[in-house]
Amino acid sequence: MSKRENFGSKIGAVFATAGSAVGLGNIWRFPIETGRNGGAAFIIIYIACILLIGIPVMMSEFVIGKHTRSNTAGAYQKLAPGTQWKWVGRLGVFAGVLIFSYYSVVAGWTIEYAWLALSNSFLGKTPDEFGKIFAEFSTDPVRPTLWLIVFILLTHYIIVKGVTKGIERWSNVLMPVLLGIITILVVCSALLPNASEGLNFLLKPDFSKVDGKVVLNAMGQAFFSLSLGLGCLCTYASYFEPQTSISKTAIEVCTIDTLIALMAGFIIFPAAAASGYHLQPNDIGPSLIFITLPNVFQMAFHGLPWVAYIFSVMFYILLILAALTSTISMHEIVTSYMTEEFNLPRKKGAVFETGIAIILGTLCALSFGTLGNVHIFGMTIFDLFDWTVSNFCMPLGGMFISIFTGWYLDKKVFRDELTNYGKHGAPYVRGLVFTLRYITPLAIFLIFLNQFGVFNFA
Repeated sequence: MSKRENFGSKIGAVFATAGSAVGLGNIWRFPIETGRNGGAAFIIIYIACILLIGIPVMMSEFVIGKHTRSNTAGAYQKLAPGTQWKWVGRLGVFAGVLIFSYYSVVAGWTIEYAWLALSNSFLGKTPDEFGKIFAEFSTDPVRPTLWLIVFILLTHYIIVKGVTKGIERWSNVLMPVLLGIITILVVCSALLPNASEGLNFLLKPDFSKVDGKVVLNAMGQAFFSLSLGLGCLCTYASYFEPQTSISKTAIEVCTIDTLIALMAGFIIFPAAAASGYHLQPNDIGPSLIFITLPNVFQMAFHGLPWVAYIFSVMFYILLILAALTSTISMHEIVTSYMTEEFNLPRKKGAVFETGIAIILGTLCALSFGTLGNVHIFGMTIFDLFDWTVSNFCMPLGGMFISIFTGWYLDKKVFRDELTNYGKHGAPYVRGLVFTLRYITPLAIFLIFLNQFGVFNFA
């Protein structure tokens, strides 16, 4: 097995790790959660939850990965040999297989819609026609599968290039371009006539709408937005240079991820206000970005067809970039596991994950059409994968990571990594340990219960 690589620069490590967190969920889940839960008030609570849950768990994953310089499964075997903690890392690998498979289906859809936008196929379409376009495409047995394979192979190409020449080099290109495109789209949306209603919704908090459900939803969004508990952050941290500051990197990554989520809101809400459209409860996930938003963009820029054209093209290119930065990290979770635990060359480990993802991803893609009648526990294959990762793997993984670092991990190891072995101070360590022991596990457990509808604040 070849010598283990490191990220070659601080900015490369930050862009790669931020890219693993930034994904389609920033674009489609955050705006809808904001719309459902009171706008600006929800955003304030969300940021507080990033501080309370996001940064502590992220720093825990960073400590585990950076100290062991190992894949997420091997890391726990090194830190807790002969114990059952190894299953926390293996849970991350299992989740990585599932999420890369079904996420690549939606990622493939972004290519189709970028092509539709580029070919100006949205011009003059009615809301019903946008719904029909998506229904016909998603149930087609060929095109979604084809784009799925294209996206997986593109991810594979980057992964086999390695950490420095693949993941880092491409992250250094993709993340600045993504930030540039989303900035342009925010400016264009904010300048639309009547966009002020959408801007006010995002900027003027109304705490009268805040209840326990809103707080739990904000906690859940903070957790899922950062991709905590999956093992990708632990895996990427294993490539950090020894001098990398865990606390600074965690803050920078959380800042970038939160900024992009907020900017997505500043694209969608002003455009919706300008078009006269009010987002509905069912405008979530694929429905939002593949049915609602194409229609919103056409209405918002009515009378300016070329502006609507450019805006739509840039938006779907943005989605491709956001999806790609995430699929790279999902692939790397499993690739690093295969190469290190089974002593395989990187290319063979990557081929294994790519092959599994194509098979499982194809089943997920076909579950919208040909395999739509195949149900497991009352869910399609796509929904089952999504439900398993979102409701079990991520919250359980995050909770066990908090408990592991808060209660089991040698505090000297924790302090050494946070201070770079005494090179700089970390007066927050005791507070962080207290948070990981008591606050964060409880918060994640509440998220877990909320996912199953245990709480009712109606």
